Amino acid sequence: MRNTVTTFQDQKARGDKITMLTAYDYSTAKLMDEAGINSILVGDSLGMVMLGYKDTLSVTMEDMIHHTKAVARGCENAMVVADMPFMSYQTSVYDAVLNAGRLVKEGGANAVKLEGGAKIAAQIRAIVDASIPVVAHLGLTPQSVNAFGGFKVQARNEDAARQLIADAKAVQEAGAFAVVLECIPAALAAIITKQLDIPTIGIGAGAGCDGQVLVYQDMLGLFSDMTPKFVKKFADAGTVMKEGFAKYIEETKSGVFPAEEHCFKISDEVLNKLY
Repeated sequence: MRNTVTTFQDQKARGDKITMLTAYDYSTAKLMDEAGINSILVGDSLGMVMLGYKDTLSVTMEDMIHHTKAVARGCENAMVVADMPFMSYQTSVYDAVLNAGRLVKEGGANAVKLEGGAKIAAQIRAIVDASIPVVAHLGLTPQSVNAFGGFKVQARNEDAARQLIADAKAVQEAGAFAVVLECIPAALAAIITKQLDIPTIGIGAGAGCDGQVLVYQDMLGLFSDMTPKFVKKFADAGTVMKEGFAKYIEETKSGVFPAEEHCFKISDEVLNKLY
């Protein structure tokens, strides 16, 4: 069954946890979709795990559209959510709607995700008014890494916690159908989840959220530049891949590969005519 805004809301009502992973290419998205994932996030995290940047700030609209197209082609049932990259929506409401529309029209996304709370409520409202579903993103918002002074847990004091609750209510009021909560105390995320009518999707925000999201390279052990505390490695695919690469190198150099079964044949009659 196709996952939609409505099915997300139904899952929250039933207490059925929403599952989301990032993906950035067709083949990975297809595997996730076949496994039954509810949603795939084409995250601007691709800047770090796919393009090798130190953060997400250098990711462009063209990057996001390119990767979203690939992911959308691989999905039959998963909802495809595309991140709006840095400076694609902060500059004006007009830019926000225009760029959100590009991710849907050119990229094939089913929804877009924006970072920020009450300060971007106008952008969220305008995008929703344009009939584009919006996922909000609060807590550790990676596009604000310079303002935060690094990738740090957020909302640990009373004022910051109250502001986060207010921001969560503001994005809901603006029309967001879900909100990602990143790197905040689990108890606070549980409070926000209970106070909101829309689903919360946690990443480093505890089990009290309505769903979870992880970067797939992290949960498969494919990315070792940094490993956040909240990541659980569900498979050590990185080690398996390196072993496969090493075996390929060894067998190619030794002449074991390609073997006869990997080669194409030609008749002796044809060969004899070549000499």
